Amino acid sequence: MKLRKMLCLTLTLMLLAPAAGNAELDLTTPAPTPAPAAPPALSAAPLLETPPIELPCAAAILVEPQSGQVLFAQNTDTPRPVASVTKVMTILLALEALSQGRVSLEDEFSISQAAAGMGGSQVLLDVGEVQPFSVLLKSAIVGSANDASVAIAEALYGSESVFVERMNERARELGLTDTHFVNCTGLPAEGQQTTARDVAVMTMAMLSYPAYFDFSTVWLDEVDHGDGRITQLTNTNKLIRLYDGCDGGKTGSTNEAGYCISATARRGDMRLIAVVLGADTGSERFDIAAEMLDYGFAHYRLYPVAEKGTKVRGELPVTGGDSDGVPLVLDGDLTLLIQKGDEQGVQLVPDLPEAVEAPIAAGQEVGGVQVVVDGRAVARIPVVAAREVTAKGLKNALQRVVEYWGL
Repeated sequence: MKLRKMLCLTLTLMLLAPAAGNAELDLTTPAPTPAPAAPPALSAAPLLETPPIELPCAAAILVEPQSGQVLFAQNTDTPRPVASVTKVMTILLALEALSQGRVSLEDEFSISQAAAGMGGSQVLLDVGEVQPFSVLLKSAIVGSANDASVAIAEALYGSESVFVERMNERARELGLTDTHFVNCTGLPAEGQQTTARDVAVMTMAMLSYPAYFDFSTVWLDEVDHGDGRITQLTNTNKLIRLYDGCDGGKTGSTNEAGYCISATARRGDMRLIAVVLGADTGSERFDIAAEMLDYGFAHYRLYPVAEKGTKVRGELPVTGGDSDGVPLVLDGDLTLLIQKGDEQGVQLVPDLPEAVEAPIAAGQEVGGVQVVVDGRAVARIPVVAAREVTAKGLKNALQRVVEYWGL
């Protein structure tokens, strides 16, 4: 009797164990959800090889942030100074600290001599003045205040130098290989540089935090210093008031950097980011950015190609299973940026094996669908099994064990 039980149990274990040499790579574990500050990688090549409009500036790039698609660009990877556009990274780190709970908008900080002594754009903070983090962040975003930016750096990391170390570390995390920071303000400093592409990536990360828009859309405001002094704040980004849909961005200008801006606007369900570096005048940078945004909104749209969970027609044949086929579903969402009128040029081409061998777990990847636009493969969507398929005979063997043991 004992021998019979042992043989039955051994048979069941053999049926449950995978065959030697048939180990499968587990592709069913979902990828970790990216943090809000981790934007998609920008496409290596722009949709348009040559900018369709004149760009009288040193460098420029137009990006759709949901897909990471570059529409067109000029000198996008040439390192150069960008003046106060540097504060995009300063603001990003502040927003990340808020999101992580390391600081709150209500926390108050005393202004140091180093912060109060900053030149350039200021909100006129005094040594020993106490301000909540919300005022410091508002002053940096709306008024591009250098004193407030240094106060933010000291509030989060104790000193501007340590904060700058974190800026460079965050740049590496974002893959910004052509970016190096020396200060948190963008004031002229030897070795401080970035590129139009890197500014776009930083801006994408900054815009992923909804709290940013609580400040970026402010046109006029004021800072109460608590001693009877009031400083008026006016948004340095004039497109907030002049361009339909503009709700954020960062300006900057110095003699060496020229006039710069990273501007964003949203119309309907589509957002665009226009980066302009090294324009000759302040008004020209706004005009160039507006024309870039105009072109993008006029000629392109977001096209929902696929939705996770969509059923794939038919079933994939199964060998050695308790079922001859398994239903399939798409395991990913995909939205593409395409030129208006080119929707018919999008094709979904199956990339599936002729058959799969049981057992198959529910959610197991069995193939994919290639997304082809005008004959060019641009993306791949995984295809997974919609339900489990057990190996033939396995259920019967398990049932015999259960019945024999009286379970």
